[in-house]
Amino acid sequence: MKLLVAIAVGLRPKDLAHAPVLRGLGAHGFQAPLDTVFPAVTCSVQATFLTGLLPRDHGAVGNGWYFRDLAQVWLWRQSNALVHGEKLYEAARARFQTRTAKLFWWWNMYSKGVDWSLTPRPEYHADGLKRPGLYSAPPDLQKDLQQELGPFPLFQFWGPGADLRSTKWIVDSAVAVAKQHDPDLLMVYLPHLDYDHQRFGPDDPRSVQAVKDLDAQCARLVELARSKNAHLVVLSEYGIENATTPVHINRILHEKGYLAVQETSHGQLLDCGACRAFAVADHQCAHVYVSESKDLLPVRSLLERVPGVARVLDRSQQRELGIDHERSGELVLVAEKGCWFAYHYWLDESKRPDFAPTVDIHRKPGYDPAELFVDPGLRFPKLRVAKTLAKKMLGFRYLMDVIGTDSSIVKGTHGRMYGDDDAGPVFLCSDRRLARDRVKAVDVKEMCLRLLSS
Repeated sequence: MKLLVAIAVGLRPKDLAHAPVLRGLGAHGFQAPLDTVFPAVTCSVQATFLTGLLPRDHGAVGNGWYFRDLAQVWLWRQSNALVHGEKLYEAARARFQTRTAKLFWWWNMYSKGVDWSLTPRPEYHADGLKRPGLYSAPPDLQKDLQQELGPFPLFQFWGPGADLRSTKWIVDSAVAVAKQHDPDLLMVYLPHLDYDHQRFGPDDPRSVQAVKDLDAQCARLVELARSKNAHLVVLSEYGIENATTPVHINRILHEKGYLAVQETSHGQLLDCGACRAFAVADHQCAHVYVSESKDLLPVRSLLERVPGVARVLDRSQQRELGIDHERSGELVLVAEKGCWFAYHYWLDESKRPDFAPTVDIHRKPGYDPAELFVDPGLRFPKLRVAKTLAKKMLGFRYLMDVIGTDSSIVKGTHGRMYGDDDAGPVFLCSDRRLARDRVKAVDVKEMCLRLLSS
C-alpha cells in the first residue's frame, strides 16, 4: 500500500482537542482547514474529492436531485457513472498502474479503476422483507468479509441504531482487505461521528465521546498505514453546527398552491410531475424545481420572505457557488446559520405517507435526519421495536414505524459555507512535504496523486 485515505465524517478542527491520535498525525505531518464546496453534503463533496471539479462540472449537486425526465426524486444513488469527470482511481491507474480498494465511499458501484469495492445495499424481498446486505466487486468480496468479520451491521450504519459498530466493522474490513489484497490505494469511510453530531449537537458530551471513539478506530488505521509504509490522509467533507430551526419549504409551497400531491390509500404522495414548484430538501441546501418560467419570480419572492432562508439563487447566481448545473433547481436556497430544510410536504399529519415514520431514504423526497431517532412520543418504544423485530425474524411483513416527524428534535446540521475554520472540515496528512495553510476540496485529488507518486 502507498496511500490510505479515510473520510472521518463531520470531524472538525476543534474536535481534535479530544483526539490525540489524529492530533498527532497532524503534528507529525500537517493539519489544515479544508475549504469545502457547496452544498457541503456527502455526495457533492466526495464527488469533488474524486474529480477535483465543482458540482457545476461533476454534476453531483446534492445527495440527490429531481430527475426531470422521470418526474421522480432520487437520493443516495450509487452509480459511479452519475459523476462526470476523471476520478482519482482512474487517474492513478492510468499514471501508476495503481490497484485501488474503495470501501464505503459514495459513488461506489461500477467504478472504473477500482479493483475492490464495498458498499451497503439492503436486500429487498418480494414479500416486503428488508434484510441487511452489501454490494461488492468482485462479488465474493462481501461474502468473504462477512464470513470473517460477521454480518455487516446495516442498522448501525444508518437509522436510530446507528453508532460506533458501523465504523468499527468498516475499519475491520479495511484491515482485512489490506492484509488479503494489499491495494496501492485504500479508501475508507468512517461514518459514526456524523450521527451523534447531528443527534445531539457537535459539542454535546455524547458527541465528544464519539470523537474519542473515532480516534481509537483511526489509531488502527494509523498502525495499518505504518505497517505498510504508506502515506495517510484523514479528512472530512464538512463541519457540523448546532441546529436550531427546521424550515419547511414544501409546506409553504403546498399552502400557496404550487405543490401537488396524490391522495392514496397510504397517505399523500408528492406528485413531482404535477407540481408547479417543489423543493428537494438537503440539509442546509434546497433545490427548488419550478416547472414554468412564469412562476419563477413569484416563487422566488415568496421564498425570500421565509425566515431561515439566507439566500435564494437563480441560475446565474448559482455560478458564484459552483452549482449552476442542469440538475440543480431553477432556484437554490441556502439556509441561515442554525437553520436547515426539512422535506415534509403534507399539511395534515393524519395524511402523512406511510413511509414518513420509517427509515426509508429512497422514498422520502428529501433528507430526513429524524431517522436517527426513535420517536420520543412513542409509549414503550423498546417493546414496539421488539415486537416488530419478532415479526421480521419469523419472516412476516412488517413496518418499522418508529421514526417521529417532529424535525425540531435534530440538534446538528451542515451544508452551508461557514466562516469559522474551527467548525468546518479538516485535512490531516502524514507527509509534511505537502503542507499548506489551507487545503481546497478541489485539490484533494491531485494531492493524493502526488502522494501515490512519491
